[in-house]
Amino acid sequence: MENLAKQKVIQDLKPQQFGKRGMIWVGILLFICAVGLFAYIRQLSKGLVVTSMRDYVSWGIYISNFVFFVAISLVGSLITAVLRLSDVHWSTPLTRIAEIIAVAAITFASIIIVVDMGRPERFYNLFLHGRLQSPIIWDVIVITTYFFISMLLLYFPLLPDLNILMKLKEKTSKGLDKLYSFLGSFWKNTPGQIKINERAISILSITIIPVAFSIHTVTSWLFATTYRPGWDSTNFGAYFISGAFLVGAGGVVVAMYVFRKAYKLENYIKEDHFDKMGKVLVMLALLYLYFNINEFLVPAFKMKKPEEEHLVGLFTGEFAPIFWFAIFTAMIIPIFILLFKKGRKPLPAFIAGCLVVIGSWFKRYLIVTPTLLHPFLPMQDVPDSYRHYFPSWEEWAIAMGSLAGVLLIITIFARIFPIIPIQETITEIEEHENV
Repeated sequence: MENLAKQKVIQDLKPQQFGKRGMIWVGILLFICAVGLFAYIRQLSKGLVVTSMRDYVSWGIYISNFVFFVAISLVGSLITAVLRLSDVHWSTPLTRIAEIIAVAAITFASIIIVVDMGRPERFYNLFLHGRLQSPIIWDVIVITTYFFISMLLLYFPLLPDLNILMKLKEKTSKGLDKLYSFLGSFWKNTPGQIKINERAISILSITIIPVAFSIHTVTSWLFATTYRPGWDSTNFGAYFISGAFLVGAGGVVVAMYVFRKAYKLENYIKEDHFDKMGKVLVMLALLYLYFNINEFLVPAFKMKKPEEEHLVGLFTGEFAPIFWFAIFTAMIIPIFILLFKKGRKPLPAFIAGCLVVIGSWFKRYLIVTPTLLHPFLPMQDVPDSYRHYFPSWEEWAIAMGSLAGVLLIITIFARIFPIIPIQETITEIEEHENV
C-alpha cells in the first residue's frame, strides 16, 4: 500500500475534535445525566417511596432498563466474535462500534441494578452471603465476566491504533498523548506481539460467545424461575437471546449511520455494510417474531385463568397499545422496510434500526410490568395505586439519565479513540491490492 494512501486512511480515521454540534450534544447528555443524578440523590435520601413501585410492582422501569442494556450489549459478541470467527471481513469497520456499545451498555446495566436497590450500601452482602441456589448470584458472575471480556476485546484490537496515534506528526492535546502512551507505549508492532495479540483476540472471541449466551439465559431465569403468569416459560432463554441479538444489531445500524454522517466515513462504512446489516436484521427480526409467537400462543392454547388475564391485558387490555406498538416497531415494520434493496440504503436502514431499538425498549417494559400486575393471588383490600404502575418523574429521570450515560460513553470514546480500526483497515486494503 502506498504511503500516501496509508496516510489518508490515518487522517480519515483518527479521532476528531468536537465541533459546535458535538459540544451541544455532549452538553445535552451531561444535563440529562445531572437530572438523573439529582433524582437518584432524592431517592437515596427519601427512599423508594419516591418511585411508583409498590408491593406488587416491586420491579419497574429500572429492571426494564437493566434487561434492555443487557440485551443490547450482546452485539459485541455478535459482530466481534461470531462474524470474526466466521472470517467475515466486511464487518471490520463495525467491530469497534459494536464493542463500545457493548461495554457502555453492560456498564450501565450494572449501575441500574444498584439504583434499583433500596439500600445500595448493603450490596456487599451479595458477595458475603451469596447463595448458588439463586440465579441472582449467577447473574452477577456472568455480567462481571462479560464486562471484562468485552473490555479486553475492545482494548486488544486498539493497541496497533494507539501506536499509530502516538506517531502522528500533528500531535493532539498533551492529555491525550499521555493517555495513548499509558495504554499502548509497550506496543512496538513486532511480529511476535502481533501474533500474541491475534491469538488473544481469537481466544476471547471464542470465550465471549458462551458467556454472552449465559448472561441472557441467566437473566431470563431471574424471571422464569418465579412461578408467575407470563414468566413461567421454558421459552424464555431463547426468547431473550433472540431479542438481544435483534436490538444489538439495530443499535449498531443506528450508530453506523450517525458516525458515518458525523465523521464523513462514507468511504469506510459503505452502503454495502447497510445492505448486509439490513439482511442480518431481517433474519433476527423473523427469529424473534417466531419466539414471540411461541411465547404467547402456547399459554393461549392452555388458557389457564391467570395466564388468560395476563394475555388479555396484553392483547386487548390496558397494555395493548404498548404491546402492539412494540411488536410492530421492533419487528414487523423493520422487516417490511429491510426486505427490499431500497430499504437497505443508509437512511431507511437507520430508520428501521431506530424502530427496532425503540420497540425493543418497550418490549422489555412489557416483560416486567404486566406480569407483576397479574399475580396468582388476586389483589384484595389494597389501594388503587397498587393495581396500576406508571413511573414517577424520579424513575423517568434516572432511566433517561442511564440511557444518556450510555450515549455519553460512546460519544467520548469516539472523541478519544478511532471508531473504526485503523490498522485493520490498512491491512485489509493491502491484502485486497495484493490479490
